[in-house]
Amino acid sequence: MNTIERVALFMHEHQLTLVTAESCTAGLIAATLADIPGAGGLLDCAFVVYSVAAKRRCLGVPQSTLARHNLTSEAVARDMALGAARKSPANVAVANTGVTDATDDRIPAGTQCYAWIFKTGPADASPIVYTATRQFSGSRNQIRQASAEFALQGIVEHFLRHHAARPKGRGA
Repeated sequence: MNTIERVALFMHEHQLTLVTAESCTAGLIAATLADIPGAGGLLDCAFVVYSVAAKRRCLGVPQSTLARHNLTSEAVARDMALGAARKSPANVAVANTGVTDATDDRIPAGTQCYAWIFKTGPADASPIVYTATRQFSGSRNQIRQASAEFALQGIVEHFLRHHAARPKGRGA
């Protein structure tokens, strides 16, 4: 069983459904999960929001976040994930934004930013949020694939972290 199959099995066992908000990966997070048989029960939908306008229009990323932070930032990834979580009944949202090439002097090639959102109830106003930044090396497509796999593996890591930190006796 490969890593993504283990992620899918974990999601199934914990009744997790996913919505993605993807910029740099351009749908590859969702497509990587969709490669696994039975993914239809795990994946609600995917937003591919490559442009700044799409991030604002489709996910409601505030102009203030975009103005204050670089597009390749955890703050933008967080707002993308929150926007996707608001638009989907899925109980997990994952967002990615980043660069694969040396197109910005301030950001090294391969820099990828993520956010994971876990809803703790059907109308939860304060979801659990995790963010991270990683740098990958390789070709453009190698970086995108590594980024998608990291995003999916983060579902397991952060779910377990959240549940390990929860007080005993609380419901799931």
